[in-house]
Amino acid sequence: MFPIRDDNPQILTPYATFLIVALNIAAWVLLQGMGSDPALAASVCKFGLIPGELMQMVPAGTRLPMGPESVCVLSDSGSWHTAITSMFMHGGWMHIIGNMWFLWIFGGNVEDAMGPARFAAFYLLCGLAATTIQVASNPDSAVPMVGASGAIGGVMGAYVLLYPRVHVHMLFIFVIYVTTFAVPAFLMLGYWFLVQVLSGVASYGAEGGGVAFWAHIGGFVAGGILMFIFRDRKLLAKHPYYGWQKQRTPTRNWHRIDRR
Repeated sequence: MFPIRDDNPQILTPYATFLIVALNIAAWVLLQGMGSDPALAASVCKFGLIPGELMQMVPAGTRLPMGPESVCVLSDSGSWHTAITSMFMHGGWMHIIGNMWFLWIFGGNVEDAMGPARFAAFYLLCGLAATTIQVASNPDSAVPMVGASGAIGGVMGAYVLLYPRVHVHMLFIFVIYVTTFAVPAFLMLGYWFLVQVLSGVASYGAEGGGVAFWAHIGGFVAGGILMFIFRDRKLLAKHPYYGWQKQRTPTRNWHRIDRR
């Protein structure tokens, strides 16, 4: 299942969401060579977050293989800047496309509730919270962390509390059977969060790379909490589908929703 759109009107022009998407794409093209080596391996080594390096639990000078011809040598500086830069790095085409799609669907309406400046600060704090939880779950890991999914998890955590009854349209594919259906945001995002928790528990202590489930969990919870700090009640008063009071009937036509 994959979300394809929501039935939530856009109130403000989402400048911060545009900027975040643009920065991720720029990093993918200019720093990561659009997924080609050696640029991809070098960018993950330089800008990705390695928990063991950050916490100085892996000896400086440790050499990590990053591909057939690439090696990452760990430093002794702690590399604190990677807590931010890793949010704008990705590991492949599907990684960045999936993350940016989720951000595009849910980010604009969360920005509606905060305004561009507050939303940008909110996004970064969610990403830092996600990183903190992931590092805490495996502080001596030598596997680089990259991706915006922790911060985007925070966006989804805020969305489900702001617009729980707005319908999200899902694409369902099973072998050759393809269909779409709409469910309230609290069901879709609640299901997503439950999957992250179950997967995180199942993968706890596992070695090697994979999906940073604890970053998703940390970001989602942080987003739900930080939403109460960053929301702007004056902006929310203009939004017709804020809260549990009004139910949004799923539309049948994409063009019935005003998306800027």
